[in-house]
Amino acid sequence: MAASPRIAPPAVAGGDAVQSSPLAHQPELLHAFLRLYGTLWSHGVVDHPTKEIARIRNARITDCGY
Repeated sequence: MAASPRIAPPAVAGGDAVQSSPLAHQPELLHAFLRLYGTLWSHGVVDHPTKEIARIRNARITDCGY
């Protein structure tokens, strides 16, 4: 296994983290992901501050730079 992951070049120069990710190479998939993400973020029984804490904690655990 390689020591570093293979990462595709950004599909959209200067875009945000999701739209310039490898996911953007599949526009239909990106659109479906954004629709799902929006639904999960704006609906449900968990309040927004708790969702935000979970999002930040996940980013720290995975060492996400975004």
